[in-house]
Amino acid sequence: MKQLLFLSSMLLLTACGSNNNDNPAPVAPPAPPPEVTNAGFEVSIVNLTAAQPLSPVTVFIHNVELQLFAIGESASAELEVLAEAGDNSQLLDSVDASAEASGSAPLGPGASESLSLELDGDDTSGLRLTLLTMLVNTNDAFTGINAVDISALEVGQSMTLNGRSYDAGTEANTEAADSIPGPAGGGEGFNAVRDDIADQVTGHGGAVTLDDGLSGSALNHTHRWDNPVAQFRITRTQ
Repeated sequence: MKQLLFLSSMLLLTACGSNNNDNPAPVAPPAPPPEVTNAGFEVSIVNLTAAQPLSPVTVFIHNVELQLFAIGESASAELEVLAEAGDNSQLLDSVDASAEASGSAPLGPGASESLSLELDGDDTSGLRLTLLTMLVNTNDAFTGINAVDISALEVGQSMTLNGRSYDAGTEANTEAADSIPGPAGGGEGFNAVRDDIADQVTGHGGAVTLDDGLSGSALNHTHRWDNPVAQFRITRTQ
């Protein structure tokens, strides 16, 4: 009888211990926030000239409305400074871009350079890319690409573009040493006086040198160039 009472007590305790109705159900951990990805681009530049260093390259990714130069229109004050002195600081300060990058030093003839740009977010709709750089052994020649559509580039895709030479139309092409900032002249570069024949951006006709009979020119035949003067490769990296 004592054994039966003991077994009955144990069964009762076991039955009571298996009652889990008061235990809360496990709570699933909160879902992690969605990963934020940024679109990224790499721009590679090759200097195709024989004796024209390019000023530190300036690259902007922006929306469709921005146009930093146009053939037949007057150059902005910021473009004038870049095209005459190779100084891109005013452009970098004035442009409201989605992303921007600048080379750290002039790019010599035959040399290449790559710049990386990253957007805040991955929305590439309506994006354009503009690139500007001066041919520094000139008065006011520059090259670049103007508001090129990059919105359709997928990750890993690239486009390659050629850069022709432009004349900013802000300084007379005297080719004199005191007005050329590059190593061929070592002159002042920027001058606020606009003394070119036409105060407008045009295609550049090429350097006129001492070998061509231009008295006072600091340039010789090695400083001439053919178009294109540079090649640009734009790659979507992320």
